[in-house]
Amino acid sequence: MSQLPVYDVVGIGFGPSNLALAIALTESDGSLNGIFLERQPRFGWHRGMLLDDATMQVSFLKDLVTLRNPGSDFTFLRYLHSKGRLIDFINHKNLFPLRVEFHDYLEWAAARVDDQVRYGHEVVSVEPVSGEDGIELVEVRARAEGRETVYRARNLVFATGLRPCMPDGVTASDRIWHNSDLLARLAGLSDEPRRFVVVGAGQSAAEVTGHLHQRYPTAEVCAVFSRYGYSPADDSSFANRIFDPAAVGEFYDAPQDVKQALVDYHGNTNYSVVDVDLIADLYRRVYREKVLGEERLRLFNVSRVVEAVDTDDKVEVTVESLANGTKSVLDADVVVYATGYRPADPAHLLGGLGRYCRQDERGRLRVARDYRVVTAPELRAGVYLQGGTEHTHGITSSLLSNTAVRVADILRSIVDRQPATVGRP
Repeated sequence: MSQLPVYDVVGIGFGPSNLALAIALTESDGSLNGIFLERQPRFGWHRGMLLDDATMQVSFLKDLVTLRNPGSDFTFLRYLHSKGRLIDFINHKNLFPLRVEFHDYLEWAAARVDDQVRYGHEVVSVEPVSGEDGIELVEVRARAEGRETVYRARNLVFATGLRPCMPDGVTASDRIWHNSDLLARLAGLSDEPRRFVVVGAGQSAAEVTGHLHQRYPTAEVCAVFSRYGYSPADDSSFANRIFDPAAVGEFYDAPQDVKQALVDYHGNTNYSVVDVDLIADLYRRVYREKVLGEERLRLFNVSRVVEAVDTDDKVEVTVESLANGTKSVLDADVVVYATGYRPADPAHLLGGLGRYCRQDERGRLRVARDYRVVTAPELRAGVYLQGGTEHTHGITSSLLSNTAVRVADILRSIVDRQPATVGRP
């Protein structure tokens, strides 16, 4: 074990956040080395929602690198140039690329740093390694193809992404899905569906509703949500300042009551809201069908699903009106819950490190401005979070908007904390 190589950085998870960190390491002076462990067999980011006509809600300029290094060879514009589409994209006059195109950009970038990644490696434990001067190293065990591999690190960077969230009491099945599995599940359908039920009021729910309505021209699509209608996302120029790099520091330094007020004021920039053009498109479809007398797109607004019973050949969905309590029973072939995601909790992976990590009064990890978990003095190895920091760093902490700047902050912190002389493999 003493002969194990020691890495300056071991990244756990390899989505866009740690991909951006791997690129930053590649573009640094070469004094740091790193390796990234990803349980998926290859790079993938929300593959289940790569709908053909879905666009990004983030400008292409907020890619993996531009806000950190506009001259990088990993920008979205460099990607377009390599694909021979730069002029076509410019003529398109659009800041927001197709989601499938942006995913292709991410894959293009990931392929160029794949020497730093170990795909198919699931981290099973993280433990401290005690030394004469405290805990300067962390030991990471990962399982791949039935075998365990051990890595030692001076710094851990968790970027374990988001986990699909289903309502309490709802269990996924062959006919009850979370929207994160949409495209894979649709590919597995053997019979032409007659009715879908989509639960949720956010961007994903609206996209799923529109996609199913268009893809299955004979099926009925029932959208169920507790609001009166889909709420538009506030993407106005001033409101978007909540995603500025400077806003992260302002949020971090603000008193707790101000933090909560900012989340309440600007939650409609990101949470349970829908692009205004998509809202208009869905309304046009509803109105057109009323004119034609064939209503396939049905909206159950101010309503909720109180029961979904999965039988052998259908799902019996009971929808209750929140206004008057009346109930309707829908026999559906498929129910899609577009009910959001929760940040993956790194606490379950911290293992023996957990007792050295400080928590706030609500049991959440305390995180410094540089995204480093606040730890006991004896833990000198760094533990950093990319995601799961909304309570300290604000709304943007789980989004692409600040990824490039965030990895610069983390890398700068790691460099500043490095001993003057360290042995490297």
